[in-house]
Amino acid sequence: MIEDLIDSIENMKEVEAVDIVNSLLERGTDPLIVLDACREAMSIIGGKFERGESFIPELIMAGEIMRQISGIVKPHLVGEVEVQKAGKVVIGTVQGDIHDIAKDIVVFMLDINGFEVIDLGVDVSSQAFIDKLQEEGASILGLSGFLTMAFEPMKQTIDNLSAAGLRDKVKVMIGGGPVDEGVKIYTGADAWGKDAVAAVKIAKAWTGSKDRM
Repeated sequence: MIEDLIDSIENMKEVEAVDIVNSLLERGTDPLIVLDACREAMSIIGGKFERGESFIPELIMAGEIMRQISGIVKPHLVGEVEVQKAGKVVIGTVQGDIHDIAKDIVVFMLDINGFEVIDLGVDVSSQAFIDKLQEEGASILGLSGFLTMAFEPMKQTIDNLSAAGLRDKVKVMIGGGPVDEGVKIYTGADAWGKDAVAAVKIAKAWTGSKDRM
């Protein structure tokens, strides 16, 4: 049934995937095995997206399926040994920008690939990012922006990160519709990603985690 679960998620069969998860848990299947199957399915979908064989709507649909499955599995994880996280990421859409669809996909993809993600939402101030980094001790900061006006808040946040004495402790990735190598250089970020798959690859490279994509 594990292979059936992977297949149903890969092919966006929402009802079937949920039914299989419920059936597996009722049979006493280890919930961590169920989650590993979900990660494998998402890796397949991520690979297809990277190759241009699937697109944003598929990632969104897969994310919705995974949110449902996570809600079902979580109550069964009580008492389980906590899985070692690949790393901690603080992420958000910068001040002045309220677009969140692409950011939410990145958050989901990082989560399913083993990262602990602290999502600050949209229209996030530079100080809010810095405060959360200090509070959480995260080593990665993700700045999202869909509008060209997001470039300045990105640069300001990275400049303020230096002023706070955190720049050498935190890697910064940026992303969003108009972001490219030139924007990365302008803002002072360490890397930029064109999509959620790229963001996962960058984060894994920084933390030395094995890449499932």
